[in-house]
Amino acid sequence: MAPNYVIADSFFQSAFGGSFLNHQFLVAAAPPPFAGALNDGSANDLHSVVDANGMPTSTPLYTSPLAAAKDAQLTASCQPPAGRPAVPAGLACGDFAVNTTQPFYQPFSPGTADARRLQPLTIANIGDRLSAGKVDWAWYSGGWSNANGDVGASGWTNGNGLVCSDPNHLVVKDSGGNVVNTFPNCPDVDFQFHHQAFNYYASYAPGTAARKAHLRDEAEFIQAAKNGTLKAVSFIKPVGEENEHPGYTDETDGSQHLVDLIKAVVEGPDGRDTLIIVTYDEFGGQWDHVPPPPHNRHGKDAQAADQWGPGTRIPALLVSKRFEKSGVAHDDYDTTSILKLLERRFGLDPLGTRPVRNLAVALRAAAR
Repeated sequence: MAPNYVIADSFFQSAFGGSFLNHQFLVAAAPPPFAGALNDGSANDLHSVVDANGMPTSTPLYTSPLAAAKDAQLTASCQPPAGRPAVPAGLACGDFAVNTTQPFYQPFSPGTADARRLQPLTIANIGDRLSAGKVDWAWYSGGWSNANGDVGASGWTNGNGLVCSDPNHLVVKDSGGNVVNTFPNCPDVDFQFHHQAFNYYASYAPGTAARKAHLRDEAEFIQAAKNGTLKAVSFIKPVGEENEHPGYTDETDGSQHLVDLIKAVVEGPDGRDTLIIVTYDEFGGQWDHVPPPPHNRHGKDAQAADQWGPGTRIPALLVSKRFEKSGVAHDDYDTTSILKLLERRFGLDPLGTRPVRNLAVALRAAAR
């Protein structure tokens, strides 16, 4: 009794990078700037160093000619200090966080120094755009109430005491090996701090009404789906054990959780009025045989790439009870196509300048 669906077989991650960068492109269609980044070659200069081929490191299939190559949190500096090579022409450079960088606000990975955490962002994001357009929305994250210290809220599993009591909470120790009591911040052992894209933004700082309204626990989404009280736009980010990430989870639990989420929506009162988009932040570490745009593209499609991407092809599935049949959409899309859909659907100002297709075009594959 599964609903019909559309597979977008030419859908790419927005940025040629990892989870952190692609979560940021999902909400802002842009790389996050690192305010006040040092550019002096010191230990807290977080810029990458790339060789003449634009590579920041050696790999099993590539040996960098530059011994000082460094794959760090930020892009290479456009004006590197003495002793560091210039960035090859055409590559992105500047003070942009591109590799995993912790947010400045809690929850962040315990022990991360202030100098290495991203200062609160003030660039435009889709949440601000939706709020300005009076569109109700939320980012629902598995394990959020525990990590954020929302005692007693939906999804909270750490009791009423003064210590984290969930046996699966992250145990933090000081330099002497002593357990540190982080209560009420009790993140799951696999909670991914750098996946919480809106927690990087000043508009959702701790204590703000916007944070309380829009950054919620996934348990609350599941209940809303079953009750027929879904918001107009919902982003869902599963907790680590259920996000299918290589290395610390498994595919089976992630797939079953995805099925449970979809069933909660399509079997709920809002099922017929809801479009579900299932995709991934990036490609899981294995190269794909389909090169991203602009390879072999022509006309306007040849302009789809910029300095940031798109990157490797990733799965994308559109599910709806309204679809008359299943189908395949062959046009090129990337993660920012989801933003384009929201902008067109709700009349919002555009975030990005990349000429991507509105993902709504793919719906035609279910109506042909």
